[in-house]
Amino acid sequence: MAIKKRYLTPILWIYGLYSVTCLALVAFVAVLLLVLPVKLGLRRVLISRLARFWFFITGVRLNVHGAEHIGTQPVVVVANHASYLDGIVLKAVLPTRFGFVIKREATEVPFLHFLLRRIGAQFVERRNRYRSGQDAKRIVELAKSGHSVAVFPEGTFVTEPGLAAFRPGAFAAAVAGELAVIPVVIEGSRAMLAAGMLFPRPGSLTITALPALNVEGEGREAMRDMATRSRTAILSILDEPDLVASQVE
Repeated sequence: MAIKKRYLTPILWIYGLYSVTCLALVAFVAVLLLVLPVKLGLRRVLISRLARFWFFITGVRLNVHGAEHIGTQPVVVVANHASYLDGIVLKAVLPTRFGFVIKREATEVPFLHFLLRRIGAQFVERRNRYRSGQDAKRIVELAKSGHSVAVFPEGTFVTEPGLAAFRPGAFAAAVAGELAVIPVVIEGSRAMLAAGMLFPRPGSLTITALPALNVEGEGREAMRDMATRSRTAILSILDEPDLVASQVE
């Protein structure tokens, strides 16, 4: 057993360097494609294919379940957030009509900001309540124009495994726009590239889309209800603890 451990680290380093090199090359190609004067729909298709290509060349298997729940109507997808890979995962598996809702701090990284802006990402404020409300209205208008949105309602991720509390923005948009919420569970990404890890590790990913949750009621009570039902649905599949419950205890 000790011999296996001795040779494990060099293998992981080689794989990690290979994965990061491939990601850098794919990102470079993405930038070249995104500067082209083509419509948003085509830009999203190209980036989605590049995301799937990166997983393919790095040997990462994407196991997708419940894709039939996504449908074709405008919806809000909410997913657990455990890794730097999660955004790439959703870009690879969700239909190209989906735009992403990203924390505004991402605009401080010029390269990342350019990529996200060119695929129609919406940047939202997490700390200012007034701007959060304005952002929710903007997401509703986006959905009314036929777009769907994907959100990581935890806002960020940490090293500790578990599902954190959900921020209200996604559910405010769902209630205001009477949009169904699709909970999505991403498993395996934390083991591959968790917070604090320098390079990705080999592995496989399982993405499970759960049945749609329809809005019941209105106002803040409906928002809280949607958040609660979404967390409960995700926790029913996710093999990680409920960090909110553990804090209460």
